[in-house]
Amino acid sequence: MAKEKAGKKGATTASSRAPSIAALRTKIDRVDQELVKLMNERAKIALEIGKIKNDSGICAYAPAREDEVLSRVLALSKGPLSDRCVRAVFRELISGSRSLEKDLRVAYLGPAYSYSHLAAIHRFGQSVELVPVNSIPAVFEEINRRHADFGIVPIENSTDGRVGDTLDMFARLPAHICGEVQLRIHHNLLGKCARAEVEEVYSKPQALSQCRNWLARHLPGARTIEVTSTSTAAQLAQDKPGAAAIASLQAGVHYGLDVLAADIEDNKGNLTRFAVIGDDTGPRSGNDKCALMFEVAHQPGALADAMNVFKRNRLNLTWIESFPIARPEGGYLFFVELEGHEVDARVRRAITALERKTVRLEVLGSYARMTPVE
Repeated sequence: MAKEKAGKKGATTASSRAPSIAALRTKIDRVDQELVKLMNERAKIALEIGKIKNDSGICAYAPAREDEVLSRVLALSKGPLSDRCVRAVFRELISGSRSLEKDLRVAYLGPAYSYSHLAAIHRFGQSVELVPVNSIPAVFEEINRRHADFGIVPIENSTDGRVGDTLDMFARLPAHICGEVQLRIHHNLLGKCARAEVEEVYSKPQALSQCRNWLARHLPGARTIEVTSTSTAAQLAQDKPGAAAIASLQAGVHYGLDVLAADIEDNKGNLTRFAVIGDDTGPRSGNDKCALMFEVAHQPGALADAMNVFKRNRLNLTWIESFPIARPEGGYLFFVELEGHEVDARVRRAITALERKTVRLEVLGSYARMTPVE
């Protein structure tokens, strides 16, 4: 009995020492007060940097520096917050600070919560004006007409390869690549009906292709219908009985759809690389890539001679594509990406040598190499 009373007394003493919810909330309030103060202090310093940039004619958007900041704060974080959460918080802090320097307009293939939209948020945050357009050519046109400061376009996918509309527009309109986003793509079957009731599946061609094996196994009787974007598919699934969409989870939340099946992409390492386009190339970061577009004469050995330039200058290629030219006599454009920046001595020598071996050569831009994001 004495032991039992002693135990109860000990428990009471321990509980009396434990902080109450009210006390803990008071602590949170104090931390919040300090956080707001420090965030605004950081923003004031960023604004000073912005004034120096403006006086020097330097662009407010510095993706390599922004990624350097994100990498550093992730290394400093010891939890319990996840890296994804810390990244999102600082991404928006950087975005808000940047908006004090300049209000940016960023065009992307919409509607809202398409994968291009998600890539734009990852790259710029949400303190910019994100402008949805209805096609990849329209993104280039927004840049060309000075209606947007930057655009974001898909350039290749790890499952389906090149994005033809993007390569075609590089051949048609002047635009520079100044950044990239490597976005891990997770497709989801979204709808308002049960999966067994799905008769039609809507999505853009690339998304349907990236899920074709899953669809063949699980929805063999459903008709697949191509639309301009995954968000457009989600909009259709919102209103049409028996319809489902392949789109992002965020699109499902936005359009009030249920997740009928998650992560249905055939390739679990599915990755889409997006190019950030604008008027100027990106500044040198020391960990860069440079993209070129060229055409060679239609004669034996012309392509081999052009490609040998990279070998002679010890430049490693990270991407190469051929693309047919839309003209009566035909021909091909070649797109390559190499390690290095166009201001690097070896890259400059290679570009000079390549000019002598091509009938058309354009430096599409240089940009900092980025790591994949979810």
